[in-house]
Amino acid sequence: MPQGNRKRAMDVVASSVGLLLASPFLIIACVLVWLEDRRNPFYVASRVGRAGRPFHMVKLRTMVVRADRTGVDSTAQDDPRITNVGRMLRRFKLDECSQLWNVLRGDMSMVGPRPQVSRDVRLYTGVERRLLDVPPGMTDFASIVFADEGAILEGSADPDLSYNQLIRPWKSRLGLHYIAHRSLWLDIRLVAATLLVVLSRRSALAWVADMLTETSADPVLTAVARRDAPLTAAAPPGATEVVQSREPAVEVRF
Repeated sequence: MPQGNRKRAMDVVASSVGLLLASPFLIIACVLVWLEDRRNPFYVASRVGRAGRPFHMVKLRTMVVRADRTGVDSTAQDDPRITNVGRMLRRFKLDECSQLWNVLRGDMSMVGPRPQVSRDVRLYTGVERRLLDVPPGMTDFASIVFADEGAILEGSADPDLSYNQLIRPWKSRLGLHYIAHRSLWLDIRLVAATLLVVLSRRSALAWVADMLTETSADPVLTAVARRDAPLTAAAPPGATEVVQSREPAVEVRF
């Protein structure tokens, strides 16, 4: 069976089993979200998928209604738009479980670069656009390395700019590395490492670093994945300068 077919078969089985096991928790979470403000517990967000095609990603709502109309896409841990129930759901990543439906539908895969909003995709360099060559996923290297994204952005005067300076450069490199070395065995280990984050994030990070080393990743990227040192600003792949505004980056020409 071709690798693409095997990956799709794994997605169907894993998402079906995941939805079955997660359904009791999803039902409780939906009730809690609804009780807090009596509004729809689901948030259907537009995201960019494979080949740049948009799709509707289903998430449990963790913010106040119409929070996405503020024009701020990145969410710091201290973002006032997050609801009380939303903070709990984000802490345990329960708001992501509903995306299993998108995996079952074929909009997403269990493993792949995380889907982005169109505003972020428009900022992609030519190199970063390779991230659209595969279906977006629920998890990947970057999902584990930056599971604390909200904490990284906490206190920032401009969370979107901080995201583009500190997280995006490494997140994109990790996504591109995954695409270059993807396999069913790597997918299985990344899903297992994602579950391990709940029990021991430090162990999950060490496992990710080992997987990167095994696949001959740049030592600098592997060091960043270990998260032993503060993140430093860097230019995104294909650019020459650190992002200074939400404008397309200057690309390296070959």
